[in-house]
Amino acid sequence: MRAGRGRDCALRYFDYGFVRGQVAPHDPHPEKRPGGRMKLQFFDNDIPNFGDELNRDIWDHFLPKGFLDEDTSELFIGIGSIIHDKYPANARKIVAGSGYGGYEDAPDVHDGTWDILFVRGPQTAEVLGIDPSLAISDSAILLRATPLPDPEPDIGVAFMPHFDSLQRGDWAKVCELAGMTFLDPREPHHKVIAQIRGADLVVTEAMHGAIVADAMRTPWVSVLPIHKAHRFKWLDWARSLQIDYQPKMLWPSSMREAVTFFTGHHGMGARSKRVLDAAPTRPVTWAFEHMAARRLQVLATMDPQLSADAVIETATARAVAALDQFVKSRTQGGVSAAE
Repeated sequence: MRAGRGRDCALRYFDYGFVRGQVAPHDPHPEKRPGGRMKLQFFDNDIPNFGDELNRDIWDHFLPKGFLDEDTSELFIGIGSIIHDKYPANARKIVAGSGYGGYEDAPDVHDGTWDILFVRGPQTAEVLGIDPSLAISDSAILLRATPLPDPEPDIGVAFMPHFDSLQRGDWAKVCELAGMTFLDPREPHHKVIAQIRGADLVVTEAMHGAIVADAMRTPWVSVLPIHKAHRFKWLDWARSLQIDYQPKMLWPSSMREAVTFFTGHHGMGARSKRVLDAAPTRPVTWAFEHMAARRLQVLATMDPQLSADAVIETATARAVAALDQFVKSRTQGGVSAAE
């Protein structure tokens, strides 16, 4: 039996203080309660993405009913690399475990409109110039304090690509060639969580594949994202849980991925598709897919990683406590902005 699985698979949730496997207390009169009325912010893409989709129901377990609505005067910034300077200047921004990803410019969180409950990791704290103690971890860690789907059986070793990579390569086919379970980040997130819980090992290009695997105590192997834009955030999260981030090399599964890896271009434009997906390139693509499958098989034999139990338990408790304190402060009236 792999490390940690025996204890965690016997539980449907983890007990962290006020949660106790239930949703947060619901206010029967939210219209009379000060402090609610804010809009949840996350990357809501046309193509669903596992990490972002976790936002759709995780907050129901920690915030009172009616706390979130469509009022954009206050924004509740949730899971994802979504701390940036593009939010409305006059809106109040509440940050709950989000991270800075480097995709946009960093905001000035000292302008009186930001309230930082906690952030994903030390690198986010450094970029924002805030107290390092606020770098608790990615808020997907809160899954440990919610009811969980049962582990899906017969998963074995699984691989999750970054959802962008699915537009450049056929990773479902590569996983089939490798004899591994394909974790599709576009699938409903409850299904993916069940698959991660049931896996013996998760090899992942997607950061939230590792974050959720670590939270569920499923050993994982990280691979270097094919596009370099997605690499900064990995170290940010790993440092929050004292993990020695050791990404392995992932072979591209197509010519478009190879171009992306070596040039940094996205490889998803019309010209890239026309030239690199043309019929004459298919034998080359076949070779790329088989080399990528063989690489996945090698990655599955490498030593996996997992944060220490004590570290993740402490981080989870701190994240839950930060949200609890926030809810109490809002129901009592008044929230202090980041200084």
